[in-house]
Amino acid sequence: MALVAAIVLVLEALGMALLNWFLGLVVDRQDMSLAGLAPHAMTVSTWIAGGVVGLYLLLNAAVLLRAAVRDRGPAGFWRILLISAAVVHGLLGAFAIGLVGWFAFLCMMVVLGLIVLSLVAYDERGADRPWWPGRPRWTGRQKQTGGATPTSP
Repeated sequence: MALVAAIVLVLEALGMALLNWFLGLVVDRQDMSLAGLAPHAMTVSTWIAGGVVGLYLLLNAAVLLRAAVRDRGPAGFWRILLISAAVVHGLLGAFAIGLVGWFAFLCMMVVLGLIVLSLVAYDERGADRPWWPGRPRWTGRQKQTGGATPTSP
């Protein structure tokens, strides 16, 4: 599941970078300004914002790809990074309902669900975990059968 989430985040990073590049071109060609700001400054800041958001999403995709390859969940800073991406997608989904529409909300919630599922599907021990699907669960304690039952003093 983390591999699917990583692929989706890479596609989203490319989409966000291209969208900001396009918006920067629109501002530059329209020669727009906001509160006396130079149009070129607005164009460059739009391109920088697109690059930063794209790199943030690519970093999250790399963390998810590493989790998928190692079959082990991210820990520490990397887990916090993925949680922040989940929160960002939740907020963007909430804003998307009113500003863009229900389809954008649905897309954001799918990405949010993939990130959260990737966070909870893996544990820290990875392949060393005592239980795999299709194999009986090992609890670490052997069930006592027969004999005397222990009593407390």
